[in-house]
Amino acid sequence: MGAGRVGAVLGAALARSGHRVTGAYAVSAASRERAETLLPGVPVADVPTVVAGAELVLLAVPDDALADLVAGLAATGAWQAGQIVVHTSGRHGAAVLDPARSRHALPLALHPAMTFTGTAMDLDRLSDCAFGVTADPELRPVAEALVLEMGGTPVWVAEEDRVAYHCALAHGANHVVTLVSEAMEVLSRAGVEAPHRVLGPLMNASLDNALRMGDAALTGPVSRGDVGTVEDHLAALERVAPDVRATYVALARATALRALDSGRLSPAVAEPLLGVLGEQ
Repeated sequence: MGAGRVGAVLGAALARSGHRVTGAYAVSAASRERAETLLPGVPVADVPTVVAGAELVLLAVPDDALADLVAGLAATGAWQAGQIVVHTSGRHGAAVLDPARSRHALPLALHPAMTFTGTAMDLDRLSDCAFGVTADPELRPVAEALVLEMGGTPVWVAEEDRVAYHCALAHGANHVVTLVSEAMEVLSRAGVEAPHRVLGPLMNASLDNALRMGDAALTGPVSRGDVGTVEDHLAALERVAPDVRATYVALARATALRALDSGRLSPAVAEPLLGVLGEQ
C-alpha cells in the first residue's frame, strides 16, 4: 500500500518470488504509472479494499503518516486476525503496529537499507540490500523468509534501537549526497570540467577504505594536522564557495576529533588545528 519508490519495488520483488499481489493503493499520477509499470495487471484500489483482499499488507508510507494510518484502520475494524502487516519505515519498529496487533494481526518492521529510484533497476539492488528487521521472536522466521524472498539479508534491530539505526543510515547515506554535491560544486567553480570524473574514483576508494578500516582509513591534511593547508582551504572556500565553508569546518572538526581519539593525531598537533577550526 503506497506505490511510491519503495512500495512498488518491494511489491514487484514479492511478485517475482511467487507471491500474488492482489491490490495497490496509489493516488498521484507518478504512483499510478509506477504501479502500472512494476505491478502490471494489479488493480489500484482504495485503502479498505487493498487491506481486505490481502493476507499480507505492505505499508510503504511516509514515517509520519504510519501511526495514524495503522490506528485508523484498526478503528474501522479493517485488520484481520492472522493477517501479516509489514511496514518499511526505518524509524519505527514493530510497536507502531500495535493497533493492528490488538486485532490479532501479525506485525513486522522490514526496512530496506537502500536508496530507491522506483524503477526495475532497484530489483537487482535488493540482492545486496540489508533489511533492518524488528519482530516478535515467534515471527522472526516469517520476517526472515520475506526478506530472503525479496533477495535481501535480514539484520535484526531491537525495538529500542530503531531510531538510532535509522539515524545512522540517514547520516551516512543522505549526508554523503550533500558532501559529494558540495565537493563537485567547488571543483566546478575552480574551473574543473566534469568534476564527477575527478571525484568519482577518489570517493569510491574512500568509501571502500572506510567501510573496511573505519577511522584507520583517515587521510588528508586534517588527519595529519597540516594547519597551513587547512587555513588555505578555508581561504579558498571563502573566495570560490563561501556557502560550502561551514560544512567544511564542521566536518574538519569532526575528523580532527576522531583522529585525536584514535591516536592518529597527538594532542600537541591537534590543538592548533582545532584552534583554527574553532575560530570559524
